[in-house]
Amino acid sequence: MLQGYTPQLEDLWFRQSMMSDEETMSYNHVWGGTIPFPKEAWEDWYNYWVVNHENKRFYRYLKDDKRGFVGEIAYHLDEETEQYVANVIVKAEYRGNGFGNQGLKLLCCLAKENGVTILYDDIAIDNSAIALFLKNGFEEEYRTDEIIMLRKNL
Repeated sequence: MLQGYTPQLEDLWFRQSMMSDEETMSYNHVWGGTIPFPKEAWEDWYNYWVVNHENKRFYRYLKDDKRGFVGEIAYHLDEETEQYVANVIVKAEYRGNGFGNQGLKLLCCLAKENGVTILYDDIAIDNSAIALFLKNGFEEEYRTDEIIMLRKNL
């Protein structure tokens, strides 16, 4: 069974491993691919996303009973557009097991419980996750040469 897990500071090794994994981050090629997440940055990041989230940010690991941490779900308020933007990442080695689908459903439920009424995501035009979002009730709002903007009324 998949659950949302609030990571502890010392659990951020998993996020670091995902952000540095080329296969996991291949979806992010439009924005530069892998993302450095050195241990020196963990505490500030953790305080911003988990401790002092100000109801503008939400972050959880996806944890499977058998495999442990398999991915992450998050959303944040984009101050410029005033839209809540979703984030679902499943580590490459765990893809194909339904974790993305379960994680996105969980994220939508938790966002709704937290008072979010609409979730958005801007997905690279060639990202296969578009189908996952559409399957889960997201609709295309617009597209450019690089991204598709999706939205879901919760």
